[in-house]
Amino acid sequence: MDAVLPYLRELNLCSMCLRVVLAMLLGGFLGLDREMHGRPAGFRTYMLVSMAAACTAILSQYLDLMLDTFWKDAFDIVGRRTDLVRLGARVVSGIGFLGTGTILVTQRREVTGLTTACCLWAAGCMGLAIGAGFYECVLIGFVLVAGSMLLLPLLEKRLLQRSLNMNLYVVLDGVEDLSGVVEYLKSDRILIYDVEMGKEEKAGVSYVTGLLSLHMPEHRKHTEVLAKLGTLKGVAAIEEV
Repeated sequence: MDAVLPYLRELNLCSMCLRVVLAMLLGGFLGLDREMHGRPAGFRTYMLVSMAAACTAILSQYLDLMLDTFWKDAFDIVGRRTDLVRLGARVVSGIGFLGTGTILVTQRREVTGLTTACCLWAAGCMGLAIGAGFYECVLIGFVLVAGSMLLLPLLEKRLLQRSLNMNLYVVLDGVEDLSGVVEYLKSDRILIYDVEMGKEEKAGVSYVTGLLSLHMPEHRKHTEVLAKLGTLKGVAAIEEV
């Protein structure tokens, strides 16, 4: 291992092929999770971003090597000095534009796509580390990012189910049906501390929508509250947001 890693950190054909392929594989794995969740940036997007970032880091090393060897005389004559790390900085800022396109604000006042944007940015940074031959950092970073995408949602879901606060998005046949929802919540000692009303049209039929912020006096399973509200008259759809 002591002999292999130094060789793979050098700028040779074997190390370059390994870095590009590794960046594509790891980036594609991260994108696979987003693809399964139907996000706009998925398998191919992550793969290409990570691979391109790795190529940029390799290019920085190549330019640094050429400036110290084949191009050294011409470079000394010109007398210019340049910072090759700037190429990587441009990659990070460029990924920001891609991430912006994945963030959306829905009609329910819900912001979606933040996780996809963050993971896309992480995939780009991971590609830069792979391109630079920093394999140890890549291994640690990949395990942490993959773990946060696969395991943390399960923990987050469990914690939210036991939270005292709850946000509901309800679709009602008419505004008069809101009274039934309010009566049930009051009878169950659930406090409504914010309500936003709106309208929604589906298949030519108009519905009344409401975004309710609730506070429960004790730990209650959110699924139980949703199930009960879903059976009330006039409730066309209900969802926790």
